[in-house]
Amino acid sequence: MYPLVRELAGDGIPVTVACRVLKLARQPYYRWLACPVTDRDLDQAYLANAVFDAHADDPEFGYRLLADEAREAGHTGCDRTVWRICTANGWWSVFGKKRGKNGKKPGPPAHDDLVKRDFTATGPNQLWLTDITEHWTDEGKLYECAIKDVWSNRIVGYSISDRMKARIAVDALNMAVARRGNVTGCIVHSDRGSQGGPGSSSPRCAATT
Repeated sequence: MYPLVRELAGDGIPVTVACRVLKLARQPYYRWLACPVTDRDLDQAYLANAVFDAHADDPEFGYRLLADEAREAGHTGCDRTVWRICTANGWWSVFGKKRGKNGKKPGPPAHDDLVKRDFTATGPNQLWLTDITEHWTDEGKLYECAIKDVWSNRIVGYSISDRMKARIAVDALNMAVARRGNVTGCIVHSDRGSQGGPGSSSPRCAATT
């Protein structure tokens, strides 16, 4: 409301009258008038710009990963602050849960659970399990995605990256398919992380979460 008070003052309406009508205290208005954009506001704006850039670069990222990206770019902000910025601007992961409207419940997950907690196989390339792990190094974080064949208990594909993007799951799956050849009907089971979303399944494998 402070810009409105300043505009009214320019039209000849006393600040005292405008503040009384708008139920504003005069001293905070004068402090704002001396410095319309505070250092905190400026820092928040730069942080929001960094979060937006990270979201545009990696639309599958949730707010925690966006916060990591913003901090790596040199900005200061806790996860809660980044969550508030994302909420205010509607910057959600493209693989996030559908938010219901008018009290409706979210829709079903992207993939059905084909495994039903039965982690057994009677032959190779019937069931693969995959997950992404985080490792700290002297040069920062590294992420590794590995795919294990349940029947042989061997790693059939893997990928390593310094960023947790969907590409890391795609590369690991492509390696596994290239090494194993004909994997028609193979089920790839992962958690519900965004990196294992719809874009990371092979046309010869059935994805499950």
